[in-house]
Amino acid sequence: MPRRSRRPRTTLLLLVLAAVTIITLDARGGLHVVTSGARSVASDAFSPVRSGVNAIVEPIGSFLAGSVHYGAVREQNQKLQAEIDHLKMERATAADQQEALKQLSALLALPYLGNLQTVPAEVTDFGSSDFAATIDIDMGRSDGVLLGMPVVGAGGLVGQVVTVSHHTATVRLITDGQSAVGTRYGAAPGSLAVVNGTGAGKPLSADLVPSNTPLSDGEVFSTSGLQGALFPPGIPVARVQSTHTGSTASQESVVLQPEADLAHLRYVTVVLWGPSA
Repeated sequence: MPRRSRRPRTTLLLLVLAAVTIITLDARGGLHVVTSGARSVASDAFSPVRSGVNAIVEPIGSFLAGSVHYGAVREQNQKLQAEIDHLKMERATAADQQEALKQLSALLALPYLGNLQTVPAEVTDFGSSDFAATIDIDMGRSDGVLLGMPVVGAGGLVGQVVTVSHHTATVRLITDGQSAVGTRYGAAPGSLAVVNGTGAGKPLSADLVPSNTPLSDGEVFSTSGLQGALFPPGIPVARVQSTHTGSTASQESVVLQPEADLAHLRYVTVVLWGPSA
């Protein structure tokens, strides 16, 4: 019995001492130190956890914010690109219109046609391969266009009508491998030569020019207009680009460039000339 009574007293005494200690510390400000220490310990304990959470959450937030910003930048870039494309299209259209106007104006008065009747036409398609070179035009039999008629452009001869339908026709260009044009060159009355096509976009060549014939760069070969010729006389065909005389050659090797700009044809004129006209 004595031992049992002593234990409750001891426990009660400890509780009383603890209460007195807490009251004393609180009165002196010591309790704040204790609780601050406790908070500090708790903070230190949870600091790694908080750092880990921040390490996960902050990149996600930055990614989401970056995604929104990237979307805005991409949308702005798309608008700028669309504006650039629009301006390029306007510029291309303006240049195209200027070229078309230039060609149309040039076709109004072609000095080498004299009083010959003509039919203006628009080029609707280009057809070319390594050896062939043709264009399609929007004029045909109903407009007076017939097989074999010459076709000219602003600079000179373009080619000859090879197929024709009611409202359209196909023109073989002078660069076509099957094209052969009778021409004159040199001082009047001039010497005769045949200018041949060698393929789309390629220079022309000349046959029947005697070896050692004096030809200057830029000299023009024009249609001969002989009796029964396929082309009227005096239409510029090509100009000399270079010449070469072989040691045993019987004729001069002549390279020529077409006078008409065959790569950028928009409008041409069909000359009502030939046996069918």
